Amino acid sequence: MEEIFGVIGDPIGHSMSPLIHNDAFKHHHIKGVYLPFQVKQEHLKEAVEGIKALGIKGLNVTIPHKVSIMPMLDEIDESARLIGAVNTVQNRDGKLIGYNTDGVGFYKSIKPFVQKEHSEAQVLLIGAGGAARAILTTLAKEGFVNIDLVNRTKERAQQLKELCPFQINGKIYSLEEFRHTVKIYDLIVQTTSIGMSPHVHAKPLELSGLIHEQTVVTDIIYNPLQTAFLKEAKKLGAKTVDGVGMFVHQAAQAFQLWTGIEPNVQRMKNIVYEKLRGAS
Repeated sequence: MEEIFGVIGDPIGHSMSPLIHNDAFKHHHIKGVYLPFQVKQEHLKEAVEGIKALGIKGLNVTIPHKVSIMPMLDEIDESARLIGAVNTVQNRDGKLIGYNTDGVGFYKSIKPFVQKEHSEAQVLLIGAGGAARAILTTLAKEGFVNIDLVNRTKERAQQLKELCPFQINGKIYSLEEFRHTVKIYDLIVQTTSIGMSPHVHAKPLELSGLIHEQTVVTDIIYNPLQTAFLKEAKKLGAKTVDGVGMFVHQAAQAFQLWTGIEPNVQRMKNIVYEKLRGAS
């Protein structure tokens, strides 16, 4: 009998998680199936009860449920507690445990590219949403302390800094204020939806004057693969990292939690790249 896994969110039709997880089940000879479940916010409580009733072994959680699902679970792992959001649920003998693999997924995607000592690196984080919170918390936990925050509204960025459970230095800017800033960064992280398909020409800010040839510029958007932001970074000579790495690494971490097996990350990446290039 196949074990059931899945992802809940609203909307959910765009998710590529079923592609990579079902392939991983097949590749590792696991009798499992991964399904997308569209769940409206008002039906989340019933959906969580259904996890236990149906014996669903594991779930990924995406927008808009990452925070609201937390009180409905039996236990929250430290990874999710520190970040304040859950993106993975494990059903362990009827006990639902919430985790967050977004932060570690992001860190694993950039770790091979960042050459500078973490404590010395100058970091710019763009955005102040849920993804930014996971990334900021993880970067700070991994020893990055010099992190500037820029967001459309300065207040949201200030809240983000206050919510971070680790001490960080750095300034807080509104986008308007940041236009007048002159500073060179070693790592620039774009966490907003600006530049996502179909608005592929949009950029959150201009990179000229902010980077050197060893700067790593990453965008968590993976559709399109090369956002206007990453194209500009590449043109200016920086190292670029697209959003596929974070997506795949967080998925691999979830798969390992559910099965105890570390999946082939490169295989997962190839599936996503093939799908995205075929759709473009």
